[in-house]
Amino acid sequence: MKQFSTLLLLLFFTLVNAQDEEKTSGLFYKASLSATLTTNEDYTIANDDGETFININGIFISNTLGYQFDSRSSIGLNVEYDRYIDQDLNFLPVFLDFTYNIFDFDDQVFIRGGYGKLVDLGKTFENGTTYKVGIGYRAYDDDFKNSLLIGFDFNRKRFGFRQNEKLSSFAIFLEFMIF
Repeated sequence: MKQFSTLLLLLFFTLVNAQDEEKTSGLFYKASLSATLTTNEDYTIANDDGETFININGIFISNTLGYQFDSRSSIGLNVEYDRYIDQDLNFLPVFLDFTYNIFDFDDQVFIRGGYGKLVDLGKTFENGTTYKVGIGYRAYDDDFKNSLLIGFDFNRKRFGFRQNEKLSSFAIFLEFMIF
């Protein structure tokens, strides 16, 4: 019972802190959409087939629940769905990430890294481990609470029998963060 009341007290102070004009710490939610891009090997310059030089190879949809410690650092728990089109692979990464703002001006440039597990949900999902590193730009709204993030991530997944198979990708992401 004592732990439950401590948790309620912590939640109350978090909500009271949410009333501040400029919030620098607390809970946040983030939704993300990412895509990996590849070059089309069949593309020619005088192309009349309607093919493009760059194609989308993977689409990632992510939800994050996290905590921002101060104006520079935060940690998040991510649940993501990854679909690789050319390889016909599905992944469900669940991972922790850490974000650090390199420049702390009105808008921020940040770096981040994450590590976690690929959850096995049956025959169509691969089991293994994942990690990612990235860099991005964060632009706030007028109230400095919600923000839009854009940037690049490098993803590495190890899966298969004894995690011998590897898949690396470079993705561009667009995220919306509610603080």
